[in-house]
Amino acid sequence: MNGLTPKEIVAELDRYVIGQEEAKRAVAIALRNRWRRQQLGDDLRGEVQPKNILMIGPTGVGKTEIARRVSRVVNAPFIKVEATKFTEVGYVGRDVESMIRELLESSISQLHGERMDAVRAQARGAAVQRLVDLLVEQAEQRGTQNGGIVDTAAAGQPIVTTADKRRLTRKRKQLVNLLSQDSIDALAGETVEIDIETDSELFSSPVEIVSGVSPEELHDAFRGMLDSFAPRREQRRVSVQEARHILTHQEAQRLIDIDSIVETAIRRVEEAGVVFIDELDKTIHGGGDFGPDISGEGVQRDLLPIIEGCVVLTRHGPVRTDHILFIAAGSFTSARPSDLIPELQGRFPLRVELHSLDEDDLFAILTEPENALTRQSVALLATEGVTLDFHEDGLREIAALAAEVNSRTEDIGARRLHTIVERVLEGVSFDAPEQSGSTVVVDAAYVTERIGDIVSDDDLNNAIL
Repeated sequence: MNGLTPKEIVAELDRYVIGQEEAKRAVAIALRNRWRRQQLGDDLRGEVQPKNILMIGPTGVGKTEIARRVSRVVNAPFIKVEATKFTEVGYVGRDVESMIRELLESSISQLHGERMDAVRAQARGAAVQRLVDLLVEQAEQRGTQNGGIVDTAAAGQPIVTTADKRRLTRKRKQLVNLLSQDSIDALAGETVEIDIETDSELFSSPVEIVSGVSPEELHDAFRGMLDSFAPRREQRRVSVQEARHILTHQEAQRLIDIDSIVETAIRRVEEAGVVFIDELDKTIHGGGDFGPDISGEGVQRDLLPIIEGCVVLTRHGPVRTDHILFIAAGSFTSARPSDLIPELQGRFPLRVELHSLDEDDLFAILTEPENALTRQSVALLATEGVTLDFHEDGLREIAALAAEVNSRTEDIGARRLHTIVERVLEGVSFDAPEQSGSTVVVDAAYVTERIGDIVSDDDLNNAIL
């Protein structure tokens, strides 16, 4: 965990999420409390529980984006799951514990990438040396000049004289320089035969571990998985450029400690993991005289021990969930947070309400974030040589139309902007390859011409926007 203050965390979120200050502050405080817990002594650190958060608000107002962005800010393992995907234990469907296993897989993959980047320069040097050895060995076996790249003594004769050795040393240095300085064009016609190690399944999709199995069955299952981790080799002839890439990856794999990665990843999950549970309100039973259904109250009861704190068995080892931060969200339009089972309500002490987006918010979303939709559109069309110029009145018109449609139909928040912007730019996107070098001005008149009639017609509005 880094030492970002709550204000610094909120400032980072402001770069991508418009408004919703209350939710940003709650998340920032929850993350800062994690850092504070790390500063406590061993006797008190284990007693401090995470302050889980329940976000309440309509779709498209930034709930998921806040959780995802804040996990990137603090470089924490993150996973988003939908509560409706789970079913009660005993029914066919996903076990709630699978979210922790997926979180660990994500953490291992993230840490593996970091370690690979850290040793890439060292691995690249080792790969160049291996590739030079392979090229020289290949040339000696053929007993030819190998296109002038590597000289040997005579066809089928070993290199024994001092002059031959000096000549070979010079050629090796030339090869090292060519490969180290990316002068790969000089070796464009060269191919080399290398051993390809197929990756083990350590970083593949997670394997579900079924609860309720005996220790003997679990032991046999683990032995089977360990056997599948054994790397397999096959020989393949590839270009020099591809061989350098493959050998660099192999050398990097040798330089990192897989056991250390798994151990650190588990610790990261336990101390800094973030799980975002969306659509929690959909698990609330609709009422009546029926018992809990398999996708409703039963799921809530299965979620309870995970959020409360338990040990989840994974194929990499046990993971404790006591200090994982859970952020739940839902629109709660047809139900209330108080309709959740009481035990689960108590596990989300922080509740924040996210407000619907008005016209000003939608305009800000189009202009202020670093990943604003308009900036993405400008960059995409620039690849075709088309200059897209958004005027302020055009952006205001788009925001006004989005707010109007949201108020008259289902409120889907900022996602409405995607629909309208794509509708406005449909023509220029289609004709862009034939309009290279042109400039398209998107002002209020341009927007109204392409979408005004659709907004005014309720039938078209409901069908298209």
